[in-house]
Amino acid sequence: MARPVVSLVLVVDLLGALTLPYFGLNRGQAGIASLPDSDVKSAFRLLERDFGAGRLAPVQIVVDGTRTPDVQAGVDRLLATLGSDPDFVPGAQVEWNEAGNLALIEASLRMDADAPEAYAVIDRLRDLVVPEALAGVAAEALVYRHTAINTYNLQNVADWTQIDFVIVLGHSVLLLQLVFRSVVVPVKAILMNLLSVGAAHGLLVLVFQEGVGADLLGFQQTPVIEAWVPIFLFCVLFGLSMDYHVFLLSRIKEHYDQTRRNAESVAVVLQATARIITGAALIMVVVFAGFAAGKLVMFQQMGFGLAVAVLLDATIVRSILVPSAMALLDDRNWYLPRWLHWLPDLGIEGPAVRPSRPTRQLEGAAD
Repeated sequence: MARPVVSLVLVVDLLGALTLPYFGLNRGQAGIASLPDSDVKSAFRLLERDFGAGRLAPVQIVVDGTRTPDVQAGVDRLLATLGSDPDFVPGAQVEWNEAGNLALIEASLRMDADAPEAYAVIDRLRDLVVPEALAGVAAEALVYRHTAINTYNLQNVADWTQIDFVIVLGHSVLLLQLVFRSVVVPVKAILMNLLSVGAAHGLLVLVFQEGVGADLLGFQQTPVIEAWVPIFLFCVLFGLSMDYHVFLLSRIKEHYDQTRRNAESVAVVLQATARIITGAALIMVVVFAGFAAGKLVMFQQMGFGLAVAVLLDATIVRSILVPSAMALLDDRNWYLPRWLHWLPDLGIEGPAVRPSRPTRQLEGAAD
C-alpha cells in the first residue's frame, strides 16, 4: 500500500503474462491416446498403426432421397471420393433401406476419432466433399456418429462460452453494485477475478498443451484441452474468487462506513482476514490437487487449473493486487453517481471489524 502503483503494475504484468498462452487454447477430446500406458492403449496403438484407429468409431453419412438414377450416381461419386481420400480407410460401405429412400454410408477414419485432425476431416466432409458429390441431386446428406457429434459439441461449447461470460459478468456487476453502492468496486472486482482466472487458464495451456513442466509435475502432455474444462473452470473459479472478494470487501466497507478512512480500513481488514482466507484456500488447493494426482488427463487438467487459480487468487491477488488498488483509488472506491442513487441498497449486515492495534499505528503502517 506504500507503493501501490509499483505493486499494481508488477502483479498485473505477471498475471497478464501468464494469461497469454490461453489464446493458443485448442479444445477437444483427449481420447484413448491420452490414457495411461496399459494393454488397452497398446492395442489401440496397434490398431492405429495397421488398420486405422477410426475403425473404433466409423463416420456415418445418411443420404435422405429416393433411389433414383441421379441419387444413386451421387452416392457412387461420394463412395469413390471417400475411397481415394487419404484420410479414410478404403472400403466404405453403403446400405439402402427397404423403402429405397434412405442410404447409410459408413467409412472409417485412419486417425483417432478424437484427434484434432479428425474434426478437421469432418468439417471438410460437411463443407466440401459431400456437397460436391451430391451437387444437383435431389437428396440431403447428414454426417453422423462419434467424431461428428464431437465437432458439434465443440462448436456448441464455443458458442455458449461467450453467452456464459456475459451472464456471469453481468450479474456479478449488478449484484456488487447493489451491495456496495459503488460503480468502481464491481468493475475492479471483475477485472481482478478475470486476471486470476485468465492466469489459471494460461498455465493450463502452458503445462498440458505446450508441455512446459508437465513431466516434472507428473502430468501428461496432450494436443488439446478437454472441451468442458475451460468453461467449467471459469464458472467455478469465478464463483470462488468472487466469494473471497465479497468477504474481504464487505469487511472493508463496514469499517470504512464507521471511520471514513480508506487506508486504515484496508489495513485492518487484511490483518483480520488474511489467515482465514489463506487457510480456506489451502484446504481447497489440497482437495483440488487430489484430482490433479489422478491418471486421467481430464481430471489432471481440472484439478491443476482449480488449484493454481485458488492459490493465485488467495495470495497474489488478495494480498497485493487488492490492497494496492484500494490504496491507489482511495475514497474513489466507493463512488456512486448521483443519478444511480435510486438503486436499492442491499447492504452488508454484520458487526464491523475492530482493529487489534491502535488506529494511528495502523495508519502509519498503511502510509
